Amino acid sequence: MRIAVAGGTGVVGSHVVDALRAEGNDAVVLSRRTGVDLTAGAGLDAALDGVDAVIDTANVTTVSAGVATRFFEAATGNLVAAAARARVAHVVLLSIVGIDRIPHDYLAGKLAQERVVESATVPWTILRATQFHEFAGQVFDRAKIGPLHVAPRGRVQPVAAREVGAHLARLAAGAPQGRAADLAGPREERLDDMVKAYARRTGHGGWIPSVSLPGGQMKGMRAGLGLPGPGAVLGTETFAQWLDGIG
Repeated sequence: MRIAVAGGTGVVGSHVVDALRAEGNDAVVLSRRTGVDLTAGAGLDAALDGVDAVIDTANVTTVSAGVATRFFEAATGNLVAAAARARVAHVVLLSIVGIDRIPHDYLAGKLAQERVVESATVPWTILRATQFHEFAGQVFDRAKIGPLHVAPRGRVQPVAAREVGAHLARLAAGAPQGRAADLAGPREERLDDMVKAYARRTGHGGWIPSVSLPGGQMKGMRAGLGLPGPGAVLGTETFAQWLDGIG
């Protein structure tokens, strides 16, 4: 199969590309490096010529609901419109578990993105996955009070980005499912423990206190609103195993 991957150079997208090629598929990377601008729609028609399926893992780094919503509506809107013109048989979107339960500006953008796909004329599948193991490092870098790193409390069930990529590749090769079963890691973890373990593994020796951060997002995570529901597909790599592999 010829399968296009939006965001194919990113954390998950690169794993999608690897998984597709390992199965003998022709993976087409959609990125600015390959002459495709999703937000403008430039290069999409040529890139999707002869494509059987599209996987959307494109992302934007922002905490603004407006920025996230504008990006996802434009990028995914252009992608599904081009897919329809190219008569692509299947569009697969990567989304996030709990986005309809946790109030957060970025997640509002992801919900808008899901609505774009749900209204598309191309048959679709939406996969919601939990946070990746890499989330611990992102939180360590961003959660600070002055120079002090802090470890926010929260309930998470992190999954390996590699396993998400492989799962998306399998979904794209199959029939459209609408909303697929959630994908999560093998077990629940405490976010503050993950952040501290990541810090130790990467050589940080300072004190990192556990804190309950304010705001709807963190309150929702402490309440377990980002955990998968019954019937979720579970990966196999634990956070500890992933941590052992980063050096």
